[in-house]
Amino acid sequence: MNWLLFFQWLNNDILALPATIAFLGVALFLTLKTRFLQVRGFRRFMHLLASGVRGKGKFDEQGAKRTINPFHALFASMSTTIGMGSVVGPSVAIMAGGPGALFWLLLYIFLGSATKFAEVTFALSTRTQTPDGRVVGGPMQYLKAVSVVLATWYGVVMIFLFVGWSGLQSNTLATIYAQQGVPLWATGLVLAVLAWIVLQGGAQRVGLVASKLVPFMFCSYIFFSGWILMTNSTAFCDAIVLVAASIFTVSSAVGGCLAATIFQAMRAGMYRGVFITESGLGTSSISHAVADTKKPTDQGLLAMYSSVADLLLSFVSGMLVLVTGVCNYGEFRSTLVFEAFGLYAPAIGQIALLISISLFILTTIIGNSFNGIQSFASLTANRGTRIYQLVTCVIIFFGALMPVPLIWEMMDTILVLVAMPNLLGLVSLSILKPDVLEG
Repeated sequence: MNWLLFFQWLNNDILALPATIAFLGVALFLTLKTRFLQVRGFRRFMHLLASGVRGKGKFDEQGAKRTINPFHALFASMSTTIGMGSVVGPSVAIMAGGPGALFWLLLYIFLGSATKFAEVTFALSTRTQTPDGRVVGGPMQYLKAVSVVLATWYGVVMIFLFVGWSGLQSNTLATIYAQQGVPLWATGLVLAVLAWIVLQGGAQRVGLVASKLVPFMFCSYIFFSGWILMTNSTAFCDAIVLVAASIFTVSSAVGGCLAATIFQAMRAGMYRGVFITESGLGTSSISHAVADTKKPTDQGLLAMYSSVADLLLSFVSGMLVLVTGVCNYGEFRSTLVFEAFGLYAPAIGQIALLISISLFILTTIIGNSFNGIQSFASLTANRGTRIYQLVTCVIIFFGALMPVPLIWEMMDTILVLVAMPNLLGLVSLSILKPDVLEG
């Protein structure tokens, strides 16, 4: 059986239309429900930044960390979005849906930030403690308030999502290093070992590592990407015009693919927007759920405005592949941004990108693996987490060896299966408990 053709049929002919409508529809609904909190909440967000949200985290009687600083929770969550998704996602969207897909991707990031606000706020308001005093929260907890069936459906599929995501990230980095002559298996092995070491430290170590690496990665990538775009200012302006002209029109073929329809552009942009921000999946709320904060809506605001960084990185990444033209040749692949740096950046820029992407993907794997462990613990009453960690590391290794198109198609299928119960639950909760979103 040709698994690539099967997943392409499943994604394109069965799941694409209902999933795209659901992602966009719920994002619009929650944007209206919160009265455009993306705009209204900015003053409160700046207040939170100025005050530093001085939570230090709480400890149990044995001195083990139960919760973590709100900003460590934010960075642990951002490490899964400001990473491979923001760098690779826009180029993959353009390859699949043409230049217009970048517009739909950016639009979803803006509207979907209201979805993320709701996810994190409900996660904080419904979190619980295990008998040993550890905090467990996230989609499974708030979905239980709607339906045990939805919560179980979500929990089972989400375990596969996090494991698959780690394999996908390993696949991307291994493909990049393969261009430098490094064997695929070597990259997969190093990532698996590093993930295992860091995960033994739990929530505190994940938050600490992510909080130190995310700002460095962000600044380094933006600096060198901006240099490429500014030294090609004419092509930059042309790329913006091309994106605008492709929003509601059939775009020309990209990278040997057939010309993209308007729906293909919308679908590609929406899917990659979900992949980048995790808005609609609920997964980013797991890290936020262990934050030491008294007001759930405050943590929700921090999560919502983290999408600004996603928006900026996604715009820059999309512009890079359009301005440099690397998306106009070759087959579907996930290494376009690295190729753009190889053609246009100075030697130090190429080295900086390689380091940044390596850190991007490592922190994304760490963050997703931590979220997977939290989800698995919630589903199994905190039993067998070490086995799950081991399985995750094994998948990280073997993910590096898989064909690129197949692993992306497989993850798109799992993405939809995870999102559907979460979106249904969010709409139900926002209707049944609207006061929670008001704080």
